[in-house]
Amino acid sequence: MRKVIADEWMSLDGVVQSPSYPEEDTSGGFRHGGWHARYLDEESLAWVVENVRSAGGYLLGRGTYEVFAAHWPGAPADQQVLAEPLNTRPKHVASRTLAEPLGWENARLLGNDTGAAVRALTAEDGGDLHLIGSPGLFWSLLVLGLVDELRVMIDPLVLGSGKRLFGDAATPRPLRLVESRTTGTGAVLATYVPGGG
Repeated sequence: MRKVIADEWMSLDGVVQSPSYPEEDTSGGFRHGGWHARYLDEESLAWVVENVRSAGGYLLGRGTYEVFAAHWPGAPADQQVLAEPLNTRPKHVASRTLAEPLGWENARLLGNDTGAAVRALTAEDGGDLHLIGSPGLFWSLLVLGLVDELRVMIDPLVLGSGKRLFGDAATPRPLRLVESRTTGTGAVLATYVPGGG
């Protein structure tokens, strides 16, 4: 069985919107894009590379897919350590608006029943599936019990507005911390699994 591992960048108040670039996602009037870059250091970059390169494939929501598909195929030489796996490994995209064939190499749609498609993928042989960004997809899979592990970089920053990783839960969802460390920028690299109390 393959695991679903979510890799996320999050502010202390749970915001995941537009971490990399000012204009990445301005929906809802979000004005704080690019907030994450100041917290990246050698240790956290190594953590990102390890997560991306250890994946057997990727799960992406439409928004993350479109941002990635616009950047990674033409990424510069100094980004190839991430571009190579992202460009060549399978990408499974949740979208109600995109149609196949998708323009990015080895990308395909999950279909109408995302949960069933992800269950089928996890039953296959191969490396674990890493869900990157994609807060809507993350939340829907968490609710379905399909997220096996959450690896999150929590930046010491309160943004006050923006899309948050955790939606409104009808019931509490306990997570158990299995690993954490603090980087030189004060960010926390934490790994959680479902369960605990």
